[in-house]
Amino acid sequence: KQWYQRRVPITVGHGLFIEGAIWDRTEMKMGEAAPKILYDTVPVVWLKPIETKNISKEGIYEAPVYKTSERRGTLSTTGHSTNFVMFMMLKSDQPEEHWVNRGVALLTQLDD
Repeated sequence: KQWYQRRVPITVGHGLFIEGAIWDRTEMKMGEAAPKILYDTVPVVWLKPIETKNISKEGIYEAPVYKTSERRGTLSTTGHSTNFVMFMMLKSDQPEEHWVNRGVALLTQLDD
């Protein structure tokens, strides 16, 4: 069998936080954060590997996921910070620049 015909494990993750926006649980997409609310919890996410050619990026914000809110670390050989985990695609009705200007990112933990 070819690699793409084999069953690929699917991962479910929880415990992420979104900074600079909210996750609208009614509309199932990103929304504007309320005043003075810095973080929102992200519902359980389903991580399913698929080929990039099968991904539509329309109506999507590729949110960076960081280990901590500092968003910095040592530069690794991949060119990313050691604090960087991955990009996660989130539904949005706003253009990507809207969320980039707000500094929206996902975090695996909050500061104490």
